[in-house]
Amino acid sequence: MNPTNVPSNPVVDQPLDNFTDCHKGIIAHLDAFSELPALAGNLALAGPLAKDTQAFFQGAVIDHHHEEEKDLFPAVLAASSLGAEYDEVQRIVNQLTAEHREIEAIWRGLEPAVSQLADGKPANIGAVGVASLVQKYHAHARFEEETFLPLSALILGRRDGKMASLGLALHMRHVLRAAKRGLRGS
Repeated sequence: MNPTNVPSNPVVDQPLDNFTDCHKGIIAHLDAFSELPALAGNLALAGPLAKDTQAFFQGAVIDHHHEEEKDLFPAVLAASSLGAEYDEVQRIVNQLTAEHREIEAIWRGLEPAVSQLADGKPANIGAVGVASLVQKYHAHARFEEETFLPLSALILGRRDGKMASLGLALHMRHVLRAAKRGLRGS
């Protein structure tokens, strides 16, 4: 509890930690997904893993990319000092956004086979494509954790209110997403 007796909210109070936590969860799911090609011959094992991965990718991964592109990247760019710092942030944002599209494109190539397996139907899912997706996401998350998030913390930490604004934007997005799921009954 904080001094005003209002429960703290980690998404609001430490918004950059939200991105780190997302990366950890995505990596854990993708590491499990990397076993799918070996399990594809056993539909009883492959089906649930495929179904879980499909739902997770469509929900968590795509939503995570959207949050970064709509909330985090613009906040860091807006708080960056003009000149070399801004140019460096823009270069990194462009790289991360391109990596998002590349990861999503690899997923779209795998999704038909994943969908078949999720429906309990046999499918040939390419081990090379799965390994590529997992490797690219690991590299993407590592770069973001080692380079972009520390730079973001430095930049947002210098500007009063910028970190709080990011936290509030993330919190509102999460509340709206939860409300929509509740309205659908899932």
